[in-house]
Amino acid sequence: MELFWWLFTIVLFAVGLIGTIAPVLPGTTIILAAAIIHRLTVGAEKSVGWKTIVVLALLTLLSYVFDFLGSYFGAKYFGATKWGAFGAIVGALIGLFFGVIGLFVGPVIGAVAGEFIAGKRMIDAGRAGWGSLLGNIGAMVAKLIIALAMITIFLVAVPSPF
Repeated sequence: MELFWWLFTIVLFAVGLIGTIAPVLPGTTIILAAAIIHRLTVGAEKSVGWKTIVVLALLTLLSYVFDFLGSYFGAKYFGATKWGAFGAIVGALIGLFFGVIGLFVGPVIGAVAGEFIAGKRMIDAGRAGWGSLLGNIGAMVAKLIIALAMITIFLVAVPSPF
């Protein structure tokens, strides 16, 4: 039975990694859930401790911080005003309801709209939108790195059966 739970955990890890790249799935949350399920099903002596689970939970929260602030800081780096940066965050939140495309297009549209509200020209608004998109891509890379770190921490923390 223990073999089944190991396979289940590995499959969830793989789904979690896919979820960090394809924003339809909450990748790091799935990885955290896999670690918790493994702990509860295999038992304390053959799985990770609660301290490791807490570390994985904190990394999960950190990944969400990157997710929401990536477009904001990307837009700000490319010269967006407060309106453009705020628009990128609002666009990201609204984009959540429109699937994968909305998650990438929402912050861009929000940043551009915010810049127009601030009275900026099209070129400046476009630059803020481009920065928002690059910030989202940077956040996705950061989430992937965090997900890989979470899996590594889990595998290192599991006691060796030998």
